[in-house]
Amino acid sequence: MSDENFDFEGGEAGASLTYPCEAGQTRKGGHIMLKGKPCKIVEISVSKTGKHGHAKCAFIGVDVFTNKKYEDMCPSTHNMEVPNVKRTEFQLLDLDPEEGTVSVLLESGDTKDDLNLPVDAGQPDDVGKEMIALFDAGESMMVTVLMAMGQEKIVAVKKI
Repeated sequence: MSDENFDFEGGEAGASLTYPCEAGQTRKGGHIMLKGKPCKIVEISVSKTGKHGHAKCAFIGVDVFTNKKYEDMCPSTHNMEVPNVKRTEFQLLDLDPEEGTVSVLLESGDTKDDLNLPVDAGQPDDVGKEMIALFDAGESMMVTVLMAMGQEKIVAVKKI
């Protein structure tokens, strides 16, 4: 027996951040990795097969976190990476518009304090403004959090 001390407490589950999908099988409205960023597909155009046999897919997508537009091209029979995207709803507990921090309640009863108010160019975006308005009015609300590639962003809010 070796006397090495292994720490398993901080380990990941081993799940991949992406999975492969044939380029010709992707659809508008789905997600795909473009230039290393998780993007929502807004447009796909497929060219005809040429002299050398492969049809090509041209993708235009919008980064799910920054709303920046990316483009890429790939033969339709080749694999592209698709990010594992997860949406989760949490109940909002606290909101600090000055700091831009948000605190939500997890299903386990614990709090999650590492989320930020959604911003666009340093100012709260439409979702952020709606959250602030509802919070100032004393309303209870649920926030929808989009998780992909180890990042999280609040993408929607609804009054409960």
